[in-house]
Amino acid sequence: MKYVVTLLPALMAAMITTTCVCQLPPRTIVQDATQRTDWLVSPVKQQANIQPSTDGKEIYLNNGLVKRSFRISPTVACFDYTNLRNGQQLLRALQPEAKLIIDGIEYSIGGLQGQREKAYLTMTAIDSLAPASSNFVYERYEISSLAPLLDWHYQGWMRNKRQASGKTIGFRYRAAAAALTGLVVMVYYDLYDGLPLISKRLSLHYEGSRPLKLDRVVHEVLGLVEEESAVVGSPQQMKTPQGIYLETNFAYNNSMRYTLSDQTTHWKPDSSYTSQVNYNYQTPCLLEIYPERSPGIVLQKGDSFQSVRTFELLQDSYDRQRRGMAIQRLYSTIAPWTTANPIFMHLVSRNDEQVRTAIDQCVATGYEAVILSFGSHINMEDTSASNIRHWKALSEYAHQRGIKIGGYSLFSSRRISDADDVIDPKTGKPGGAFFGNAPCFGSPRGLAYSSKIKYFFAQTGFDIWENDGPYPGDVCASTTHPGHQGLDDSQWRQMAIQKDLYHWLNARGVYINAPDWYLLDGTHKISIGYREVNFSLPRDNQKILNRQNIYDGTWDMSPSMGWGFVPLTRYQGGGPEAILEPLSEHLKDYEQLMMQYYGAGVQACYRGPRLYDTEATRAVVARVISWYKQYRDILNAPLVHLRRADGRDWDGWLHVDPLLKTNGLLMLFNPTSEPITRTIEVPLYYAGATDRVVVREKGSKAQTLAVNRNYSMKMTVTLPANGWSWWTLEKVR
Repeated sequence: MKYVVTLLPALMAAMITTTCVCQLPPRTIVQDATQRTDWLVSPVKQQANIQPSTDGKEIYLNNGLVKRSFRISPTVACFDYTNLRNGQQLLRALQPEAKLIIDGIEYSIGGLQGQREKAYLTMTAIDSLAPASSNFVYERYEISSLAPLLDWHYQGWMRNKRQASGKTIGFRYRAAAAALTGLVVMVYYDLYDGLPLISKRLSLHYEGSRPLKLDRVVHEVLGLVEEESAVVGSPQQMKTPQGIYLETNFAYNNSMRYTLSDQTTHWKPDSSYTSQVNYNYQTPCLLEIYPERSPGIVLQKGDSFQSVRTFELLQDSYDRQRRGMAIQRLYSTIAPWTTANPIFMHLVSRNDEQVRTAIDQCVATGYEAVILSFGSHINMEDTSASNIRHWKALSEYAHQRGIKIGGYSLFSSRRISDADDVIDPKTGKPGGAFFGNAPCFGSPRGLAYSSKIKYFFAQTGFDIWENDGPYPGDVCASTTHPGHQGLDDSQWRQMAIQKDLYHWLNARGVYINAPDWYLLDGTHKISIGYREVNFSLPRDNQKILNRQNIYDGTWDMSPSMGWGFVPLTRYQGGGPEAILEPLSEHLKDYEQLMMQYYGAGVQACYRGPRLYDTEATRAVVARVISWYKQYRDILNAPLVHLRRADGRDWDGWLHVDPLLKTNGLLMLFNPTSEPITRTIEVPLYYAGATDRVVVREKGSKAQTLAVNRNYSMKMTVTLPANGWSWWTLEKVR
């Protein structure tokens, strides 16, 4: 029998050069070579399986990459959570399956109690444990096929058009406490095919006679193995477990990063874990997932409730590149709509003729869409018959020419009125919102906004919505707004209104840009991250800064998930040196900015009144777009980060996909005023290359290079002054 062991950390350290750090696969346990598959390089053949034990006391979730096991008699308790790629056991202690706070009283669902040693759990100890609570009685489980997150129908180029597949199990509980009579809880686990991912959520259905105030829903509780041992230190000072990445569909704050937008992940100490090293029992090793300020709703007879959904992706490495690529695979699998990436311009228009001209220029250059930018003459909140006829005619013109059309609309960060604005709970007056003053989505104006946007898209046939200032998580103390009862339910109700709007648009095939983290509820793209005033700087500054933004913004976001910015006309300041108009006079800069963004697979908002001003300009734009479309599949693949732009030496990145014919596309830039020649080491592990690679610079004559034992190849490249080049890579199969 053959066995394999991946490369050791010492060899990884030896690979670091002055020009490139090559990422290697993580160290794994020794295993049978016929069973070893890296799910980030080769498809995993084993499908999700949910199987009970022969004695009926346990049930196992296993897809070959992650295993989660439950005792189901006399109640449900998760006793095993294993990363099958590296053998890591995540659990050290049993916890309830979920917790509810209803009318101020906490109730536990499932779980076993009596475990004395909380540092680890043995199978022999489980048999002696008793149900943790009698408030809910476990009745049965149900297994079904995995359902999509939402109904989406986008028509256009997408890197992934497949729905995620897998299995779902739901554990049913009936409330036994007299105060909860009529309440049924389902705790769901979704096991996905092809990646170490499990999602969890719960639903409630109530048929009781008296109202129940649902103060808090804790839908995930895990006693996880700690990341580090520290005798002294607070939970905020200590590291949280890194073997699991968590993401929920309840995130906001305009940071353009999930980790800063997350509103639900709570790492807490476990004082019952008395053998921990921390003297004050402050090790952050107890995970609870719940929105801090939600839901706060009242359940009446016949009501149902769906909790937040948590995605739990097991990680097998500390390597930033690998961790980020795993997260990108999560998004493309569970939210395939984020892999759509239409080629659009951001039109600043004053009249309809400019819109028609922009549509015609899109046709002439290969662009696919026009978005009427902020400052244009569109108003989606105007539902008058004349306004609808007006924009429907332009929509039909665009569609006749094969072009999608969209527009910009601002919801938050503006004052409406005392009757419609968010009410600050501290003062009882308008204000105190994330943006200072903002409308409440549950106010008359907020509810009307949602209805007007739906009406506009239904009547005009528009294809794209740019929703600026989406709901930012504001709470509202108003007791007169029709969309919520008061402060406690205001955040949950407003969030639900926005999610409903996004879901409705997705069902109609509408593409959505929004500068906040609603990607798991239907938005397609978010800002890649940039400082707007930087676009007032000279173009040479912008080129380097843009490449830094691309490099920094694509660690855990795929290229299609982010947008950048290219001001064709003056934006927030700057002189002639900051803009591209007249375009024909700045063709070199225009072309390079397009090659940087399209060469990263990142769409930029090319904001201005036109895409070209002369035939020479049109030819350049059309050539770049044609090149992008030719290599679109690989250019939208994840980036391996090679060297960040610093203005001193070369910089660039490598797109990789082991399943495509073109497995890699290398983009390199020279920011200096002199030509440079460099020998660089290109990491090819995630391109799936193991022996030889066929390399072509700009589609020229091929050369075959050897792949080293560290999954990299050495290349000597020459880059023109203030220029760039690109290479395609194909592994020899």
